[in-house]
Amino acid sequence: MTGLDPPGLDLARLRAHLDAARPGTVRGDLHALVIPGGRSNLTYEVGDGHTTWIVRRPPLGHVLATAHDMAREHRVITALRDTAVPVPRTFVLCTDPDVIGAPFYVMEKVEGVPYRTADELAPFGPEEVRALALRLVDTLAELHAVDRTEVGLGDFGRPDGYLARQVKRWKQQLDASHSRDLAGADALHRLLAGSVPEQQPAAIVHGDYRLDNVLVHDGRIRAVLDWEMATLGDPLADVGLLLVYQRRHELGGTFLGGVATAPGFPSPQEVVARYAERSGRDLSRLGFYLALAYFKSAVICEGIHYRYQQGQTVGEGFDTVGRAVEPLLAAGLQSIDQGGRR
Repeated sequence: MTGLDPPGLDLARLRAHLDAARPGTVRGDLHALVIPGGRSNLTYEVGDGHTTWIVRRPPLGHVLATAHDMAREHRVITALRDTAVPVPRTFVLCTDPDVIGAPFYVMEKVEGVPYRTADELAPFGPEEVRALALRLVDTLAELHAVDRTEVGLGDFGRPDGYLARQVKRWKQQLDASHSRDLAGADALHRLLAGSVPEQQPAAIVHGDYRLDNVLVHDGRIRAVLDWEMATLGDPLADVGLLLVYQRRHELGGTFLGGVATAPGFPSPQEVVARYAERSGRDLSRLGFYLALAYFKSAVICEGIHYRYQQGQTVGEGFDTVGRAVEPLLAAGLQSIDQGGRR
């Protein structure tokens, strides 16, 4: 760790706020580092020589409207604490941007590793890789089975019309990050808007569910992270995105990982079958959800590319993000043509 302030985090101001909000929590000088790997919100490991915490704040610079909502992320993690879904304990939420320059929250550090590549998974061996991937699917089904009213999230979102709003929202986000023309963007949006299926029974939707957004320790999922896009809506949106993450590495940009190429990782068909078995939900219109997931993924990548072009990213690997956008859009068009409009 370093005693210097990392980008986006004023340690003296953070210490003063923690002393006021949770007196006695901090027992020594704060040190911090940026946790690498994130492409959206900034995540820091902060310690005082006795205890270590995790601090989350929005990215520097250009921030899309409605994205990077720290209060939203903090609320859902706090609500899920006593459910079957593993999440960190939360300590402090600060919505005042004057403290460190943006809203932030503080949570416990959970022991575990976010696996991003097939090489990182290789030491597990095929049998354990398969078991871990299926646990990932099971945890998603458990999230979608949580009674939102019982955990205090009954008003967390507007589930009615969720899919149509998602299509509209991600087009707006794409327009907000416009810096170049993108082949397939308008065509995919038009097809999605014209083929929205009847919505599944509503559930808590994570919004960015994948293996490198969970912490794994001793082969078990210890915490689900990165809830910034969580809401109430159609749970199959999470399933579509999980499947898209299984093949994003094929579409360009080294940052897209490739965990699904690890020996033993279940096929997309096996993932779908496992989720259907555990959730009891109808996946007959999965093509639409895949296309929506490709569109959303493309828009997120374009937003990251925009920030990189403006010099507003922190860390390495952002230079390849923009290459993935048009291949993601093309894959979305293919998915909606292969049954997404039925």
